[in-house]
Amino acid sequence: MQNKTLAFVGDSLGRQQFQSLMCMITGGNETTDVEDVGQDYGLVISEGASRPGGWAYRFVSTNTTILYYWSAILCDIEPIDVNNSNTEYAMHLDRPPAFLRQYIHKFDVLVLNTGHHWNRGKMKANRWVMHVGGVPNTDKKIAVIWGAKNLTIHSVVSWVNSQLPKYPGLKVFFRTISPRHFFGGEWNTGGSCDNTKPMSVGKEIVDEESTDTNAAHAVKGTGVKLLDITALSQLRDEGHLSRFSMTAKAGVQDCLHWCLPGVPDTWNELLFAQI
Repeated sequence: MQNKTLAFVGDSLGRQQFQSLMCMITGGNETTDVEDVGQDYGLVISEGASRPGGWAYRFVSTNTTILYYWSAILCDIEPIDVNNSNTEYAMHLDRPPAFLRQYIHKFDVLVLNTGHHWNRGKMKANRWVMHVGGVPNTDKKIAVIWGAKNLTIHSVVSWVNSQLPKYPGLKVFFRTISPRHFFGGEWNTGGSCDNTKPMSVGKEIVDEESTDTNAAHAVKGTGVKLLDITALSQLRDEGHLSRFSMTAKAGVQDCLHWCLPGVPDTWNELLFAQI
C-alpha cells in the first residue's frame, strides 16, 4: 500500500473497521508518522456538527492514506429545501454518495458497507424520503425497506463497477453485513449479549454461499469483490460491547458494535489477504 489510499465508506460498523485498522497499524500508539489529511477530502467539522463526516490519515513513511467516510445507507442524500432547517431529505436510492463521485479517482482500495440503518425508525428520525430518478418514489415494491436497500446496494455496486475501466488499479470490496446478537429482546427492550464464552453458538461455518444474499447477488458478475464477514462474525456473540462499554446505561446493551481489539481485526486480515 505504499503511495496508495485505502478508503472505507459506510456506517458505524465501517467506522469500526477503519478504527481497527488504524490501531493495528499504529499499535494504538501516538506517532509523529501519522498526519491528519482530512482537509484534503473535505472531512472537517462543519458548523453545528459534533464531529466531521469522516477522518483521513496519512502515514508519512510510506505515503499511505487510510480514510473513512460516513455514509450509512450508501446513497446520495440532499436537503429538499435548503432554506428550511426542518426540511426533509431526499435519499436518492439510485445515486451514489457525492463523496464517492468526487473522490473515487484518489482511491486504490475501496471498502463499502451498509446495513443496520435500513429501518423505519432511522428514516423517520432523519427525515429521509425515498427518491428514484430524481423524484419521490411511487413504486410500492421499492417502498418496502428491503426493496429500497436492495436497489441501493445494486445501484452503488453497478456505478462503482462502471468506474473500474477508468481506474484499472482500483480494487473495490463490498463488505457483507455485520451480525447483531440480541437475545431476549432488542436494544431497547431488554435484549442482551453478555455471554463471555467465545463461540458458544457454534465453531464452524458450513455454508458455501454468503449468508448476506443481497450483497452477494449485487457483486455477482462485476469487478467488485465480496468481503464476506457475516457467517464468521455470527459465531462471536460474546465479542460485542454489551454492558461493558464506558458509557453503558443500566438495562441497555450494545449487541451491534464490537469490542476493539476484536472481531473487526479479523475483517481487516481477510481484507489484506484479498488485496
